[in-house]
Amino acid sequence: GELRGAADAIRRGGGVPVPLLSAWAIPSGPLAREAFESLRDRLLAALRAAGPVDGLVVVLHGAMTTVDCPSPESDLLAALREAIGPGVPLVATFDLHAHLSPSKVAPLDALVAYHTNPHRDHHGTGARAGRIALEAARRRITPVLRYRMLPMLTGGGTTLDFGPTMAPLFLRLRALEWSGRALSAGLFMSHLWHDAPDLGWSTAVVTDGDAPRADSLADELADRLFATREVPMPTFLRVDEALDEVRRARLARALGTVCLSDVSDNVAAGGTGENTTLVRGLLEHGRGLRILAALRGGPAAVELARLPVGARVSRTLGGTLHPTLSPPLEVEGTVRAIAPHPAMGARVALDCGHVQLVVTERAPLAMKPAFYGELGLSPARADATHVKSLFHFRFYFAAIARKSLVVASRGTTDFDLPLSLPLDGPVWPTTPLTDWRARDRARRAHRSGQTAASG
Repeated sequence: GELRGAADAIRRGGGVPVPLLSAWAIPSGPLAREAFESLRDRLLAALRAAGPVDGLVVVLHGAMTTVDCPSPESDLLAALREAIGPGVPLVATFDLHAHLSPSKVAPLDALVAYHTNPHRDHHGTGARAGRIALEAARRRITPVLRYRMLPMLTGGGTTLDFGPTMAPLFLRLRALEWSGRALSAGLFMSHLWHDAPDLGWSTAVVTDGDAPRADSLADELADRLFATREVPMPTFLRVDEALDEVRRARLARALGTVCLSDVSDNVAAGGTGENTTLVRGLLEHGRGLRILAALRGGPAAVELARLPVGARVSRTLGGTLHPTLSPPLEVEGTVRAIAPHPAMGARVALDCGHVQLVVTERAPLAMKPAFYGELGLSPARADATHVKSLFHFRFYFAAIARKSLVVASRGTTDFDLPLSLPLDGPVWPTTPLTDWRARDRARRAHRSGQTAASG
């Protein structure tokens, strides 16, 4: 990951990395304020215990929220800046789906982003951040950070870094760094299911002491990004339409599996994992196919995990977290396998005939073949495999997925939900904007209301 990449780069450069804290969680809703404060305080305590440091690298997602604060990472970065002082370089890595804001960027000397989507350059991203922090600490470089905030929520087609729309942009980012024109160049497609009033896509550039160049490149990247706004997203299918596609894809099924991406309940983006509508459709319309599916069962998963393998069961699943979007579902099946997971809790595989259903206690992070393989199920032998991911599964399933379909039902990660948010002004696509500059200037000038602490 990024932390290892940063440590490796610092070590290779002759520095001494000092590990402080690492924490990870399955994407979900807002973090409890108490949990955030505990993690922040532990990090600050570890930083104080380490003694004076010459530089600090922080690995964040960039779109964290708590129940009472839309931008706790701004508070965290401000606290870290205060702890290390104004002369010590503070470098952060952000996910491509980070939400930039003035209060989040202000404490930073440099910002580094992934150059891949699905993300697979974690180590390299961390290494770039480590090198910048080390060289800045030695006063060999003077990082200058500039960014732009676009009034744009959607665009870019599939947004895959190897897709025809975004590939030239990602190549440009790498070229700027390889050529030395920028220490770091990144774009951020934001996390759409975030209630920040200034939500939108962003660009960021770090140069070595050259503010005019940083501004010029940030503008150039913003122009290129804004130009993709009208490129439509991939077609979303109903579950019955997707299953018809699976039936027609005989060669794909013979050579591997067809992945059904659950765009309405994308656990990798914070979905609950309780999409009973899609699972109901698989049960009703998927007869004659071999299907692997996943569903959050909560307490029902715990009850099922107490049963012996081979037990015949009838259970009501779902309908607890959001009954309107995920109404209760009656399922019948046989307990096939039981395998607890440290993050997902109890996990039970139910044989429901043509559907092999994995029921988890907490959100099922079904984006790797191992999610099913650990319960004795083989995606490679399934006609269709249900995944709770839009991007990442493409990398993990690359060896066995012969076709991928995006399936929409109705859920917490639908792409039209952000369009009804109370934003700070006109944004694309709800308003047919032809330029981003005026809205960018207004957003970057607005510092009030970002966090409880920044004021």
